Amino acid sequence: MSLSRRGFLKLSMAMAGVGAVTGLAGCQSNGSVTGAKRVVVIGGGFGGATAAKYVKLFDPTVDVTMIDGQSSHTTCPFSNLVIGGLKEIDEITHDFTALEKRGVNVVKGWVTGIDADNRVVTLEDGRTYEYDRLVVSPGIDFNYDAIEGYSEEVANTTMPHAWQAGEQTLLLRKQLEEMDDGGTFIMAAPPNPFRCPPGPYERVSLIANYFKENKPNSKILVLDPKTGFSKEPLFREGWTANYGNMIEWIGGDFGGGVEKVDPDTMTVTAGGTEYQGDVINVIPPQKAGWIAHQAGLTDDSGWCPINTGTYESTIKPGVHVVGDACIGSPMPKSGFSANSQAKNCAAAIVAMFHNENPPEPSWVNTCYSLVAPDYGISVAAVYAVQDGQTVSVEGAGGVSPLGGKNAEKEAGYARDWYASITEDIWGS
Repeated sequence: MSLSRRGFLKLSMAMAGVGAVTGLAGCQSNGSVTGAKRVVVIGGGFGGATAAKYVKLFDPTVDVTMIDGQSSHTTCPFSNLVIGGLKEIDEITHDFTALEKRGVNVVKGWVTGIDADNRVVTLEDGRTYEYDRLVVSPGIDFNYDAIEGYSEEVANTTMPHAWQAGEQTLLLRKQLEEMDDGGTFIMAAPPNPFRCPPGPYERVSLIANYFKENKPNSKILVLDPKTGFSKEPLFREGWTANYGNMIEWIGGDFGGGVEKVDPDTMTVTAGGTEYQGDVINVIPPQKAGWIAHQAGLTDDSGWCPINTGTYESTIKPGVHVVGDACIGSPMPKSGFSANSQAKNCAAAIVAMFHNENPPEPSWVNTCYSLVAPDYGISVAAVYAVQDGQTVSVEGAGGVSPLGGKNAEKEAGYARDWYASITEDIWGS
């Protein structure tokens, strides 16, 4: 890559809003819309909070309400640092105060119903909110039934997935801290598609770092239904350089997919072989968040089909879906993708309110991973529309070089990225 990693990060953060700013110049010249338009956003994560902020930023006359079941959002990005003992959970938790200061009406409550015909959202306590446009960013849910013996109860008590940052993040960290030196940590990795493709492999990296410092005789076993994984050569190189042979990965070609667990005996079965662990992290197959299914926004894949560029549902008019829940391929399901998608979605909604064509979208994504506290790797890409489909822009982005070159700098860039994007979404 001829562009430095730091330079690409700065450029990509700027590009995420380029199409919106350019396309909305005409919108603003028309003046505000007669009668305040109403946008309701479900979800206060990377996608939802970004959409709420940027609709309000692009047109302050729009009445924006953001609904979330919590009063703050704990990010999945950097939650692996909490599990590895490198951060505390309050360091990755962000409240919605800045959004409220921007004029977003923040509502705490769980959405239980979406009436797309009458454009009404209903909360668990009976409150209702009408909208002209709805943005749904519910993240992911899990197919627990895909693994025999696994359930939400088992995940909350014995074999956490910790793939939604919060209590299970702390549970997994506690289990690792209580594990004896010389024990075995087992991860059951998920099949595609799933949230954050490099995430499981960053997690085992940072757990290995914790073991290296605190329990050096311990082992890590990764059981994976896939035959390969994101940034595999870079991870493998980093594992060898930092942890020797502590990490063993068994892929789908060798029976790595976990089909059964037994929390009583702390065993998992993959490819007909039973493995016993002291701490077991089961990350099950995933699907769009519950409300997307309840509202009929998903297809047979379990995810939400959308129109390229506007992110409007192809099933329910007037409803837009951004972030992990949508079918945005080839963009990965990541926090940066959700942020970029939400900005373009916000621009499209405001353009529609002003009876203008939505601006030509462009997207970016950068996924940083920490193999060790001072050893980072990354993959970056730029996306555009071609023949009505989202495509990767050839020659844009790239992956870190092999050989550990720039690994220490990339670790710093990872921290800079997290600080920048969380400030962009939840900051002042």
